[in-house]
Amino acid sequence: MMKRGSDFLNCKYPIICGAMTWVSEPGLVAAVCNNGCFASLAGGNAPVEILRQQIQQTQALTDKPFAVNLITIAPAYRDHLAMLKEMKMPYIVFAGSFPKEKEIEIAKESGARVMCFASTLSIAERMIRFGADAIILEGSEAGGHIGHVSAMVLLQQVLFQVSEKIPVFVAGGIATGKMIAHMFMMGASGVQLGTRFVMTDECCAHPKFKDAFMRAEARDAVSTPQYDSKLPVVAVRSLRNKGLANFGALQLRLLKEMHEGIIHREQAQAEVEKYWVGALRKAVVDGDVEYGSLMAGQSVGLAKDILPVKALIDRLLSEASDELDNIKNKLNNI
Repeated sequence: MMKRGSDFLNCKYPIICGAMTWVSEPGLVAAVCNNGCFASLAGGNAPVEILRQQIQQTQALTDKPFAVNLITIAPAYRDHLAMLKEMKMPYIVFAGSFPKEKEIEIAKESGARVMCFASTLSIAERMIRFGADAIILEGSEAGGHIGHVSAMVLLQQVLFQVSEKIPVFVAGGIATGKMIAHMFMMGASGVQLGTRFVMTDECCAHPKFKDAFMRAEARDAVSTPQYDSKLPVVAVRSLRNKGLANFGALQLRLLKEMHEGIIHREQAQAEVEKYWVGALRKAVVDGDVEYGSLMAGQSVGLAKDILPVKALIDRLLSEASDELDNIKNKLNNI
């Protein structure tokens, strides 16, 4: 069941640690890769030279392949893509929005395998047509920037339709090996986890950030609303706190300033992204869990202990293996 995903990612186990800004840095990425899985280094909106240094640091910590995750709506996006063309990365993941065909071409010309997110069947088919080598299917249960459709629906709408054409990795709400086993049985080539990898020793997040995750329930990870289509905002899922409330107030202020002609929509959208980048740093790096952004998926309700990366991976694999044995026994007894 793991062979297709493992062959594609060139790793032992097709379990991906997703890219989380300020979290998926060289130490965590290398730890995941060195223990047989795969990880994405978060590009975020880092200055080009900082991202280049992080790639080099990761390469110094592991000889295993890893991806760089590019945020297509980040101001530094085009510069990141140009830099990666020089760096000859083996994998590039496009996130945030959907890349143009030419951008996928640029990535592939560098020799990279390209992975793209998809939130509908039509988007998945478009990414395949543009040249994506694999799809990451992320349900709205995930943390950070999310789409609007749950993984339960996307499995039926997309995975069942395209998994014969291209490897599909499923993300959103996954935190146990038991669920990973079921994703394989449904036809997924692998899975992506984010929130669960925050709760590891190697994750650089502030202890207060991890403690907030430890105490949270699934219902505490909520999605931000969009108040008006005049200011399109990609929904963000995070834990309720004063920082999340302030984001609502920010949207209302920006809408008022747009209506009064003080700022244009592009400026307002830039302010929205600037807010999340700063708020996330406050929480992850500084430990400000009151006003910072506690980006978390609903699987946070399942992440109740902090483990070394190796121990977490061993647990996930053991749970998955046990579940497959249980299912096999049930089928044999029918």
